[in-house]
Amino acid sequence: MLPHSVLPPAAGASARRGGLIAAIVASFLTPFMGSSVNIALPPIGQEFSLDAVALGWVATAYILAAAVFLLPFGRLADIIGRRKIFIAGLASYTVTSLLVAFVQNGGQLIIMRVFQGVAGALLFGTGMAILTSIFPPSERGKVLGLNAAAVYIGLSLGPTIGGVVTDAFGWRGIFLLNAGLAFFALMVVVTQLKAEFQECKGEAFDMKGAIVYGLALCALMLGFSELPDNIGFILLAVGAVGLAVFVLLESRIQFPLLSVRMFRHNTVFALSNAASLINYAATFAVGFLLSLYLQFVKGYSPTDAGLILVAQPIVMALVSPWAGKSADKVGARFLASLGMAISAVGLAMFIFIGNDTSMVYVIGGLVVLGLGFGLFSSPNTSAVMGSVERRQYGVASATLGTTRLVGQMLSLGIAMLLFSIIIGHVRISAAVHNELVSSLRVAFAIFTGLCAVGVFASLARGKGTPVAVPPVSSQVGGGKPQS
Repeated sequence: MLPHSVLPPAAGASARRGGLIAAIVASFLTPFMGSSVNIALPPIGQEFSLDAVALGWVATAYILAAAVFLLPFGRLADIIGRRKIFIAGLASYTVTSLLVAFVQNGGQLIIMRVFQGVAGALLFGTGMAILTSIFPPSERGKVLGLNAAAVYIGLSLGPTIGGVVTDAFGWRGIFLLNAGLAFFALMVVVTQLKAEFQECKGEAFDMKGAIVYGLALCALMLGFSELPDNIGFILLAVGAVGLAVFVLLESRIQFPLLSVRMFRHNTVFALSNAASLINYAATFAVGFLLSLYLQFVKGYSPTDAGLILVAQPIVMALVSPWAGKSADKVGARFLASLGMAISAVGLAMFIFIGNDTSMVYVIGGLVVLGLGFGLFSSPNTSAVMGSVERRQYGVASATLGTTRLVGQMLSLGIAMLLFSIIIGHVRISAAVHNELVSSLRVAFAIFTGLCAVGVFASLARGKGTPVAVPPVSSQVGGGKPQS
């Protein structure tokens, strides 16, 4: 039996209700920002005269910063308190969203998106861990399904509301709206969630590992953007070596930032995270690429493009709660693997996209993709969080969030690499529409292949109930887990 299954819930009914509301609001906020900004990218590029690669960095800077800081903040939340980190994230997200709305050039915008990503990392690594802490295992799938539905509702409303706001008030209105949402979420957390979760109090924070990890991720992403130049290959090599050094460091210290032992001794945890990374690497850039396609190639307004893109997250929002609830009964392996396979079919449909592709076909592909992702996400999340003990919830949540963000980063990196090779460092215009369409086709072919590989990673996690790994203290000596 799992260690946490014999422990009582960490909070009463009112605290669980408040925690659920707070986590759902925050879970809505971050995808709403990302999907609404995707719709605003063409107007942003026109105002600041950004080329295709620089436009990609407006989206990527946020993801990269969040990926660099998510794991350290998740570990810090376990040490000093998840509620504290959660509140700090909402407060800083409010401020940075306001500041982004007042930038004067493309460089300032990308820099502020970095700071906004750091603020987002404070949220990503704590919300799901708080939910897993306050709800019993028997309700975990249902609650995580509701949380995932909030994510998909944010994704659903983002393109539509983002398009309407961009057409009515300009792209800066999106960031002002997000600042208001973040402030509202902050008030919900402060007034409704009173309990603190601090299950690794007194343990050391691995600053050296955090620095090596962050530099390695930055080198990898910069390397993608500089390919095929030599500096790109050099940066990729530096990033790969940096990650290897990080893994070596983490395997030798008592309180690691990332427990390598969790991957070595917990097959469900390792392969579920691998499946998550592959899935996001294959699917995340879809909204970014199709937003450019719909507005530049097909000539749609931001509002109309948003209404088309909303098809995918609507299906995800409808399917996800059912998938999460079903995972409690039938297990994650079958549902997540089926979802990955269906996602591959949806991605394959976009390989044949062209200048004359009908919107019925595009919407059909988005519906198939939404069905696949909705079936995958909640069961896979439940598998990850159910495979570890209570004191590791923060690290497990942050690890899963990191695989998602690294997957998103790789997805955008592949898109930027193809832009650099096929389109070049030029502004997207009618003169390069054919090159843009070619980039999309190649990208979707790569993404389809990744998703096909992900099916096998999902299936390989095996059957049966996950078994939590022993606590760090029993593996390396010293310390006593705090309940």
